[in-house]
Amino acid sequence: MHIENLHPLYIADESGKRISVILPIAEFEKLLEDLEDLAILAKRKNEPTVTYTELMAELKRDRLL
Repeated sequence: MHIENLHPLYIADESGKRISVILPIAEFEKLLEDLEDLAILAKRKNEPTVTYTELMAELKRDRLL
């Protein structure tokens, strides 16, 4: 989700300093999904990669395709 797609409402203290934010629940849930995806990517960054051709062959071999 891009930051420009968010619709935050800010809560400010008496001096006008922003102290909290309110987001529509759908936007909040999407942000949580994005964070989970990033955490998974970070964990798996050192795993070996396979080519598209290798992946397709493996899926066909395992009868998943």
